[in-house]
Amino acid sequence: MEDLSKLKVTALAGGVGAARFLRGLIEVIPQENVSIIGNVGDDLTLYGLHISPDLDIIMYTLADLVCKDKGWGIEGDSFKCLNMLSRYGFDPWFKLGDMDLATHIYRTYLLRSGLTLSQATLELCKRLGLKIRLIPVTNDYLRTVIYSDAGRLPFQEYFVKRRCEPKLLSVVFEGAEEAEPAPGVLEALEEADVIILCPSNPILSIGPILAVKGIRSLLRKSLRPIVAVSPIVAGKALKGPADKIMLELGLKPSALTVAELYRDFLKVFVVDVRDESLKPEVEQLGIKVVLTDTIMSDLNKQIALARETLKAALEIHM
Repeated sequence: MEDLSKLKVTALAGGVGAARFLRGLIEVIPQENVSIIGNVGDDLTLYGLHISPDLDIIMYTLADLVCKDKGWGIEGDSFKCLNMLSRYGFDPWFKLGDMDLATHIYRTYLLRSGLTLSQATLELCKRLGLKIRLIPVTNDYLRTVIYSDAGRLPFQEYFVKRRCEPKLLSVVFEGAEEAEPAPGVLEALEEADVIILCPSNPILSIGPILAVKGIRSLLRKSLRPIVAVSPIVAGKALKGPADKIMLELGLKPSALTVAELYRDFLKVFVVDVRDESLKPEVEQLGIKVVLTDTIMSDLNKQIALARETLKAALEIHM
C-alpha cells in the first residue's frame, strides 16, 4: 500500500458533510497536499457583504473554529450585531454571528480592493493558519436558483428563510454556462493523485461545481482514481435536505441514485454498510463499491472514513 501521507488529493466539496470529511482527511495527509474546489452557488450578498457559506464552513471546520453542534458558524459566537439590526427594522433571517461577520467584512474589503474571490479566499485561509488550497470553483457569477411552488427563490431564501418548505420543481445554476473555472481549479484536478467527491448534496453542492465549463469533461477523461463518498445512508441524508430534494425531483433518495448522477466519471463509490444490498446495482454501472461505516460522529470516525476512502481509490490501480 502506498504511503497515504504522500498523496496529492483534490476534493470537490460543499457543506457540513464535506467539511467533516475534510477534517479527517487533513489528519491523514498534510494540509499542503490538499486542494479543495468549493461550491459558490450558495453565495449571497447581504447587508452589502459578500457571504460564501460553503467556503466558510470548510474554513471554520478545518481551523477548529466551527460550532460543533450546528456544523456551521463559529463556536461561542454572539449575535449582538443582528439584534441591533433588528431594532433598525431588518429581518435577520440569515443568522450571522459577530465573529462570522468579521469574515464577511474582511472578504468584502478584499474584493472591493480588487482581489478575486479565489485570492480573497486564499488570504482568509492564511489568516486562519490553514495550509490547504481552498479554491472557489469560479470567480465568475454562479448562483443556485430554486424554482418551486412558491416561485423563483435564490438558494439561501429557499434553504434558510423558507426552511426548504416550498415544493421544489427544478434547480438552475445561473451563470454556469459562462462561468470559467477559477485559476488553479483545472490544474488541481489534473495534478491530483486522487480526486474525491465529498459526502455533499449531489444536486445542490456538487452540482454547481460540475456545471462549470470544463470540469465534468475533465473528470470524464481523467485517468486518476475518482472516488465519491455517499451522502445518503439507508435512504436518508445525514445532513441537509438532499433526500427531500431528490424525491421532489422524481429521484429515489438512495446511494444508487447518487452513483447514477456521477456514473459518467466515477470509478469508486464508498457506501455505508447499511446499504450493502445496493452494491450489485451500483457495480452494474461499472463503479467499484467499497462498504464501510460512513457516519462521522466524531473526529476518529472522520479520520477512519478519510483513510478508507483513500485506500479504496488506490486499490483500483493496484
